[in-house]
Amino acid sequence: WDNVYGFNMSSIQKVAITEPLVDVVDYNQVVAGNYCVKEIDLYTVQIADLAWTSEFVLRMNRNDYVQALVAYFTVEFSKCHKKTGFSTRPDSQYTHWKQTVFYLQDALTVKKGEELKGVFTCAPNANNDRDLDFKLKVSFHGEVCDLEEESTYTMH
Repeated sequence: WDNVYGFNMSSIQKVAITEPLVDVVDYNQVVAGNYCVKEIDLYTVQIADLAWTSEFVLRMNRNDYVQALVAYFTVEFSKCHKKTGFSTRPDSQYTHWKQTVFYLQDALTVKKGEELKGVFTCAPNANNDRDLDFKLKVSFHGEVCDLEEESTYTMH
């Protein structure tokens, strides 16, 4: 943010990172394992189930930097004659849904085996039924750095 092609963009950083970025994430850029934060059964889901909170733990696979968390979904059609489905994971075949990137306010320097703990909250936006509000609370205490951060995002 301090030097984007020679421009200091730090003054808009806080505003820019409050909307998650929907984009293709290169799997080689993924530093940690994955964690299922929510499972939804479309046969039994109720409107109240669409506002939820989930704790998570991500274990680092290598020494690297972490600037964001990546969300994706997997769909399984299990009530068909032949079970089928797809995933929007970064290591899966491309779909137009891509992945969702939640940028952190501060980057982390992590080492292999360290854990990032957090709480992920999702709820429909009160002003627009098509928007989603997210809250992301992360806690990291590694050998090189520490971070306690809480951010809110709105996906339009």
